[in-house]
Amino acid sequence: MSEFNPGLPSARLLQEFIKNKQEIELKLLTDDLLLGKLLWQDDDCVCLVGQYEQQTLVWRQAIAYLKPKA
Repeated sequence: MSEFNPGLPSARLLQEFIKNKQEIELKLLTDDLLLGKLLWQDDDCVCLVGQYEQQTLVWRQAIAYLKPKA
């Protein structure tokens, strides 16, 4: 397992999504699609806040892609 590096472009982009409260779509390797806003990130997980302020903890290894909601 690698140590979290906030200087990496991917980590900085996610921090921008968090800072701007950008709504995103997060596709899992299981083909599930989650919508919401990122609350925080660490070296293992991201926390997505969805409808009704429900927090979902997603392991980075389970993510197929993450992008701003169109």
